[in-house]
Amino acid sequence: MMDGFQAYGAGKAGGAFDPLTFIRQPQTVVRILCWLFSIVILGCVANEGYINRSDELEEYCIFNRNQSACTYAVTTGTLCFLCSTAFLALDIYFPQISGVKDRKKAVVADIGVSALWSMVWFIGFCFLANQWQVSKEEDNPLNEGADAARSAIIFSFFSVFTWMVQCLLGVHRFKLGADSVTFNQEYVEPNQQESPEDLPTHE
Repeated sequence: MMDGFQAYGAGKAGGAFDPLTFIRQPQTVVRILCWLFSIVILGCVANEGYINRSDELEEYCIFNRNQSACTYAVTTGTLCFLCSTAFLALDIYFPQISGVKDRKKAVVADIGVSALWSMVWFIGFCFLANQWQVSKEEDNPLNEGADAARSAIIFSFFSVFTWMVQCLLGVHRFKLGADSVTFNQEYVEPNQQESPEDLPTHE
């Protein structure tokens, strides 16, 4: 096997884990951003996304009194947080996976999940932005939670691009792995290019 061979973005299995190298990888940086953005969105809506007026007993969603909007943000934020955590753990474990097929499955799963989350957050951004735009001033005369609502919308927008970048990085890892595997299948060691019969003999 040629020196420097990498299978789907990682070297030979069994190497020691290097936290500094791991944290500097583009996919790790983007993954952490996805993780942080989900926490921000979840925190904004869960903590300040519900308000109540003195003449009402029940709280209502700050986004046009639409409970579905707050539920969507809280649910997607929670699931995205868990998903990001799981894939961060997988990224740490990834170099220990010895099977090329297993690595391929992990990378393909990363691509699919990242593309899905990019679409989910795009829908969430459009939904929250629309409901915030049509919210009535009389429903929230004191403008409570306005900053939190805007933050949730902004970070939903950012999340679309972070997950899209994560998807592109996954595609790059997939191509890198496919090219490396193909190269190593075709690569022949120099000392194997000549058969024993072809070697010169000394009389």
